[in-house]
Amino acid sequence: MIKYVLKRIGMALLTLLIITFLLFVLVRIMPGNPFPSERMSAEQIANKRAEMGLDDPVLVQFVRYMGNVLQGDFGKGTSLYNGAPIKTVLSTAISNSFRIGFIAILLGTAVGLLLGITAALNKGKFLDGFCTVFSILGVCVPSYVFLIFLQYTFSFKIPFFPYFFDPNRFAFSSVIPSVSLSLFTMSTIARFTRNEMVEVFDSDYVRLAESKGMYGKDLVMKHVLRNALIPIVTVLAPLVVDLLTGALVVEKIYGINGIGKLMVDAIAGEGIDYNYVLALGILYSALYIGIMLAVDLLYGVLDPRIRVSGKGEEA
Repeated sequence: MIKYVLKRIGMALLTLLIITFLLFVLVRIMPGNPFPSERMSAEQIANKRAEMGLDDPVLVQFVRYMGNVLQGDFGKGTSLYNGAPIKTVLSTAISNSFRIGFIAILLGTAVGLLLGITAALNKGKFLDGFCTVFSILGVCVPSYVFLIFLQYTFSFKIPFFPYFFDPNRFAFSSVIPSVSLSLFTMSTIARFTRNEMVEVFDSDYVRLAESKGMYGKDLVMKHVLRNALIPIVTVLAPLVVDLLTGALVVEKIYGINGIGKLMVDAIAGEGIDYNYVLALGILYSALYIGIMLAVDLLYGVLDPRIRVSGKGEEA
């Protein structure tokens, strides 16, 4: 088991290194100017490029960059925040996005599972139809549309929550964006939970359990829901990354100083801030690979049919 885990971790780290190198090369060959050319002369830009080592060979730049990253240094911005260290700016953005995203994950997963289980247990009835319609609407309606609706209703018509994000009132400010971001996750989890549970209910081993007198909560928790969780967890993994790294439009509209807004500002500012684009790309890749690795290792816990042999291969 230990060998299997170490092998997967090694593959994940190698994948992250390859992705980082590709991102680094792509960022370096992107068209555009990383400096605000309207406020800098050609000579100043040339001096700045030489100072940052941007005229060195790409491989030399990459080795130097990775050495700094391993020490927690992502460099400085070229056009954003007056050249402040990226690590400082990123820590605030990560804190805001992760806290709001974590609330959205918990809310979306809990309500989604509840709706999916309710629909599956009432297959063909009114509650099943209601949950199905809700799931379709949740998938079709973009999060930012739901955000605008909540802003208009609970910030303008009923002025209870702040109209824009206020870091000094984080608890109140996080309600509207968290609920709006959770809608897609909630609907997706509900739909997959309902479909997977209905399929498991029709399986032979559930019929066998019922023939032995197992019904109700014990049947659902021990056999149906547990076996339905594998595809649900697989679907949830990329949604978790999206929520933790922030939704671009939602953060921009609500004025949240998070990762999504930071990415928009880095691309759409006076000059494309390549260092922020690269740092955020690495962060997103690391989160995605790490969560998929955790899901891969979690399969054996959720499904007793999945086992890892002593040689480190799945049986």
